[in-house]
Amino acid sequence: MADENTIEQPVAAEAPQAEANEGGRGRRGRGERGERGGRGRGDRGDRRGRRDDEEQGEELIEKLVHINRVSKTVKGGKRFGFAALVVVGDGKGRVGFGHAKAREVPEAITKATASAKKKMIRVALKEGRTLHHDGKGHFGAGRVNVRTAPAGTGIIAGGPMRAVFESLGVADVVTKSVGTSNPYNMIRATFDALTSQTSPKSVAQRRGKKVADLLGRGGASEVEAEAAAEAIVE
Repeated sequence: MADENTIEQPVAAEAPQAEANEGGRGRRGRGERGERGGRGRGDRGDRRGRRDDEEQGEELIEKLVHINRVSKTVKGGKRFGFAALVVVGDGKGRVGFGHAKAREVPEAITKATASAKKKMIRVALKEGRTLHHDGKGHFGAGRVNVRTAPAGTGIIAGGPMRAVFESLGVADVVTKSVGTSNPYNMIRATFDALTSQTSPKSVAQRRGKKVADLLGRGGASEVEAEAAAEAIVE
């Protein structure tokens, strides 16, 4: 009997230890899964950070066009805030505008800038400095005329329209605003004129022709038309 007791005691002592080892393995397994999950969340955070860095790496021209104090009548009085109108462009043919309201001026500008970045459009430029052709745009009571100009003309525009063309990257243009001087309507009318801009290359693709064929209709020879087509830089 003494021998049997001495034999049974190590076996009884090993059982709790085995259960502890099994429990430890279970805890380690859960810990490993937690670590893997943590790494996954970290990777998603890193991807978001890389996207933010890429967006911030793009150099954009931001111009504050107009800022106005606004008020909202609530129970107990009026609540004052600010409305900002911002134009954003990359100086290489892309431009957008946005407007937003906030209780403070910096916050309103930040919100308007973020809105402008989401609504940027691309405009075809001739030689990277002017428009391909004349155009008109209107919104409400605002009407604008835009005209292409030779090199050295500069930006002949005032107020909100100048901010749009400077952000767009246009160096030579002649504009005229007819009607309202409301900056919101002027900006929208200007964008209406810019969205109607087309390039000879896009027109040729749409009609299934060559750019030289379109340029040769003005009486120019084939050699001159081909040279002009090669000289077009969008």
